[in-house]
Amino acid sequence: MAASRTATREGRLGRIAHRKRSDAAMDAVTALTLAAALLIWPAATASKRLTALKSPPRRAFRLPRPSMALLAVVGGLGGWVLLGPGGAIACAVGGTVGWRYWQARQRLRQRVTAVEELVETLRSLVSELKAGAHPVAAAESVAADAPPSGAEAMRAIAAAARMGGDVQQAVHEPLFADVAHAWALAQRHGLPLADVLAAVVRDLDQRVRFAKQTHARMAGPRTSAVVLACLPLAGIGLGQLLGAQPLRMLSSTLAGQVLLVVGVALICAGVLWSGRLTRQVVLP
Repeated sequence: MAASRTATREGRLGRIAHRKRSDAAMDAVTALTLAAALLIWPAATASKRLTALKSPPRRAFRLPRPSMALLAVVGGLGGWVLLGPGGAIACAVGGTVGWRYWQARQRLRQRVTAVEELVETLRSLVSELKAGAHPVAAAESVAADAPPSGAEAMRAIAAAARMGGDVQQAVHEPLFADVAHAWALAQRHGLPLADVLAAVVRDLDQRVRFAKQTHARMAGPRTSAVVLACLPLAGIGLGQLLGAQPLRMLSSTLAGQVLLVVGVALICAGVLWSGRLTRQVVLP
C-alpha cells in the first residue's frame, strides 16, 4: 500500500511539473507574440501629425547637383590615372558632351511639360470666359490655380489689361507670347477673346501631341546612335580579351594618345549631331 501511494504521489507531482512547464512555455510564447505585435504595430498617424505641427519641419539632406565642370574635372583625373594625358582629355571631353546631351534631353522634357501646363491653364481661362466672366477677372481666377510660371504670366496679363497697357510687353515668359499676341489681337479688332484663345489651345494641343508621337518614333534612331557610339568601346574590350593589348597602345604610345583623343572627339561629334537632329524634329 505504501509503495502504491508513493507511486501515485510521484505521478501527481510529475503531472503538476509537466503542467507548470507547459504553462511556462505558453507564457513565453505569449510574451514573444505580444513583443512581435508591438514591434510591427503601425504608428499612430494622429500623434505624428501633432508632432509635425509642434516641431519645425526638417529639411531633407540633398547632395549637391553635379555640374559640367565637376564632371569634366573628375573625368579628366580618372582618365589621367587610367590612360595618361590623352585619356584625361578624352574623358573630360566625353563627360562634358554626355552631360550636355543629358541636359538637352531634360530641357526637352521640361518644355513639353510646360506646354502641357500652358494648355491646361488656357483651357481653364477659356471656360471662365465662356461662362461670362470678365477677361481680367478670369485671368486672375485662373492664376490662382495655375503653375508658378503660368500664374505669373496670367497676373501680368490681367494687370496690363486692367490698366489698358500693352499685354505683349507685360509678358516675359516665352511660352505665353502667343497668348499675349492673341489677347492683343482680340482687343485691337474686337474679336471674342474666348474663341481666339480656344484656337491657340487647339494649336498648342496639336503641337504637344505631335511632339510626343515624334519622340516615341525617334526612339529607334536614338538607340542606334547610342549603340554606334559604344561600338568602339566594345572593339577595345574585344581586342583586350584577344590579347592585342589596345589599352597599352592607347596609354603608352604617342600615336595611341592622339588616336584616343581624335576617336573620342569624333564619337562626341556624332552624339551631338544625332541629338540635335532628333531634338529639332521633336521640339514643340
